[in-house]
Amino acid sequence: MLTISQLASYAGVTVRAVRHYHAKCLLPEPERDHSGYRQYDAAAVVELIRIRTLAEAGVPLSRVKDLLAAGDEEFAAAVVEIDKRLRAEIRERQRHRQRIAQLAAGDSLALPPEAIAYLQRLRELGIPERMVEGERDAWILVAAQLPDQMAMLMTLKTAQLEEPLVIELYRDLSEAIDWDPDDPRLPVLVDKLVASIGATEAEWEDYEEELEFSDELVDLLDTVFLSSVPIARRLMELLQERGWTGWTRLERVSR
Repeated sequence: MLTISQLASYAGVTVRAVRHYHAKCLLPEPERDHSGYRQYDAAAVVELIRIRTLAEAGVPLSRVKDLLAAGDEEFAAAVVEIDKRLRAEIRERQRHRQRIAQLAAGDSLALPPEAIAYLQRLRELGIPERMVEGERDAWILVAAQLPDQMAMLMTLKTAQLEEPLVIELYRDLSEAIDWDPDDPRLPVLVDKLVASIGATEAEWEDYEEELEFSDELVDLLDTVFLSSVPIARRLMELLQERGWTGWTRLERVSR
């Protein structure tokens, strides 16, 4: 006769596992000897090895008891079903691994390839990382709401990067982020921005009917801009003085 420790050792499991299988009613508890210790026989070792083998193969403990008592056909059918479940779990874990790998890539998280390429192009043009990160966060919000329109939007934005005035404006805005709202250089910067709007307005009009920026998304993006850029509110006031309102959705002021 064997003690619980000896049983566990023969079967290649822990004592804790044996107790767990008792609690799950998978392995019958033997009678205790006069000292109160459990005593196991060879049949218990065989049964425990069968339980361990099924558990290590990925069979849920809730199914182990049924399989131990199943006939050949029932056992074979159950194995097919369990194998199908395991393959589905493997595919799901592979998807999780891909997402985890993207976490290390920074921009790849929550953004499609077109947006990643656009951000990389900004870096290649020497746009400061602080500005690129602001763009990234804004496009994450857009991509979450309008995933099907990101390719079109990135095509337009990438084309704008061919304009020297746009690149200069990016650099100027990055430098101006921490200016005081009353800085005398700000009106000059807004004049450049208005010129840039005029240069790209026709391109945006070609896409306007296809864009589906909701009012809620526009408000959210504007709020992010206002809360993260000290000069944002003053900049938008100066834009309005020059005939434009908004930020995410720039529109001519009605006269």
